[in-house]
Amino acid sequence: MNIAILSKGPGNYSTKRLREEAKARGHNVRVINYAKCYVTLESNNPVVRYEGEELHEIDVIIPRIAANLTGYGSSIVRQFEMQNVPTTTASIAIVRSRDKLRSTQLLAKAGVGVPKTVFARETADLDDVLDQVGGAPAIIKVARGTHGNGVVLAETKKAAKAVMQAFYVEGVSFIVQEYVAESAGADIRAFVVNGKVVASMQRQSLDDDFRSNLHQGGEGKTIKLTEEERKTAQKAAKAMGLPVCGVDMMRSDRGPLVLEVNSSPGFGIEKVTGRNVAARIIDYAEQTAKAGRRKDKVGA
Repeated sequence: MNIAILSKGPGNYSTKRLREEAKARGHNVRVINYAKCYVTLESNNPVVRYEGEELHEIDVIIPRIAANLTGYGSSIVRQFEMQNVPTTTASIAIVRSRDKLRSTQLLAKAGVGVPKTVFARETADLDDVLDQVGGAPAIIKVARGTHGNGVVLAETKKAAKAVMQAFYVEGVSFIVQEYVAESAGADIRAFVVNGKVVASMQRQSLDDDFRSNLHQGGEGKTIKLTEEERKTAQKAAKAMGLPVCGVDMMRSDRGPLVLEVNSSPGFGIEKVTGRNVAARIIDYAEQTAKAGRRKDKVGA
């Protein structure tokens, strides 16, 4: 089988692991820097070109799209979809996952537990915005961010209003969320593949930083999810249309609350838990390719 891994960093740990697992099964694997791809458009002939040649005879793609290249990367994935090339992650799901507001809307609509959240931009009703999430302390973040960047803990009402006022002046859309004291500095990452949680860990900040993300210096350890947490992760992945994703949750007095669903989660969880996540993704890629071939035969 011919597998294409769409990755801007072929030396990244996740990309190397996927390549290793696929090659171990005898598949032909090519790592393609999607940022260097380009497409040609004409009636009934969608083409993706890379390094001066047309990409063809690909059985399945595994997108690993960076957050700062969401628009371009998802467009390349979409072009493959127009060729009826199966993908482990749909282009529309990638786009939705990177929009914090849209993600929260989809999760809330599906009945998934989320922190109380307010999305705003040019409002002067800062007192009311803060009241809607229970007052200070509160989490304030830019609408688009990743790896814990662009996130602020405002411990007082005065500080919260100052941060919101700054965003207001700059014309930046922002999100305000309730601060859940019982989970401060810790969250849970559940790695979901094809509707099942294949690995889970708890991430804890190493100091007084409220952000637990590993990219911010957080420390991970293996954890056993409760049945409610497992079902919440599966429900969140389904709501976002992401067969492969990392679901970030925090424990609260009213149950698990989903913070984010990551469409291109890192593989640091393998090192923490010892679980072979890459193998499970290759399993799913094989199933996706087979389903695509069956679909083509029926269509023919």
